[in-house]
Amino acid sequence: MKITDEDCLAETLEFNRKFKQVDRPLEVLRRNRLGGDTPPVRLPQGQDRSANGVPVRVFTPDHVEGVYLHIHGGGWSFGSADGQDERLWKLAVDTRLAVVSVEYRLAPEHPFPAAPDDCEAAARWVAAEFGTHRLLIGGESAGAHLSVLTLLRLPGVFKAANLVFGAYDLSKPNTDRLRRTYELFTPGMTAERRRAPEISPVFADLTGVPPARIVVGAEDPLLDDSVRLARRWEAPVELSVVAGALHGFTLYPLTITERELRREREFLAGSGL
Repeated sequence: MKITDEDCLAETLEFNRKFKQVDRPLEVLRRNRLGGDTPPVRLPQGQDRSANGVPVRVFTPDHVEGVYLHIHGGGWSFGSADGQDERLWKLAVDTRLAVVSVEYRLAPEHPFPAAPDDCEAAARWVAAEFGTHRLLIGGESAGAHLSVLTLLRLPGVFKAANLVFGAYDLSKPNTDRLRRTYELFTPGMTAERRRAPEISPVFADLTGVPPARIVVGAEDPLLDDSVRLARRWEAPVELSVVAGALHGFTLYPLTITERELRREREFLAGSGL
């Protein structure tokens, strides 16, 4: 385990001190896609397509050397493929990767297994559409969780995984917010049922997974999920713990965010070659 960005700890902790997490209604979270105060910018570089019936948003730079299947976060209940156009377009240009962002169905209207099914369908489309390129996968929070489930459903397809502050054990929520989120995604399930590897991948057979980069904040309630997954990962894995960082820190204008997004692009640009 590598602790990063300790030199930024004062700035990060000051942000944490001022940060107040607001419980916004689900309709507001969905309208603004990432839970902020305003809807995100849609760039003309994003193309809306259908991937085996699943809507996706594709960003294609002038020179393509691989494909990154991106799965957004949002507690499986909000977020969208067009919620991070500016970030994904920069990633595409800097890494020379076509980026395919998945518009999977959301809970509670579409609980498990709708989202994993949609991600699998999109991944199969990517493999058929871009099979001559190296294929990478990743996402944030719920998107990291869905990325691992996709890897387990389609072994051998992806060359690397970028997993950012994900939830990997849904059987033991350690905050009320997590408990409510898990219940939206898996309504009516007992803790024992949520231990099933198709829901909580920390319990899965991880044989055959590709190399991975796992990132989490030191103050994230999901820190233990990332540590446990990294210990069980059956391939080369780098676990980076960002000093002082909260869950979802990459959404905020911090030095650690700038650094993390740069490290993410460097990892993806050099993976699967």
